[in-house]
Amino acid sequence: MATLLSACAMTGRVTDSFCVVGRPIYISKQDTFSDGTARQILDHNEVGKSLCSW
Repeated sequence: MATLLSACAMTGRVTDSFCVVGRPIYISKQDTFSDGTARQILDHNEVGKSLCSW
């Protein structure tokens, strides 16, 4: 069982992983979405700015 669990172990920090795969989300004037979606986009981009220097 330990062998199976060790295969799932993460290497590196979570912030490193986010900066490798994460990208800023851009919106256009034609986009329409709820306030909740707008907040999620803003939160995502602020995390990227903080962790990855976007």
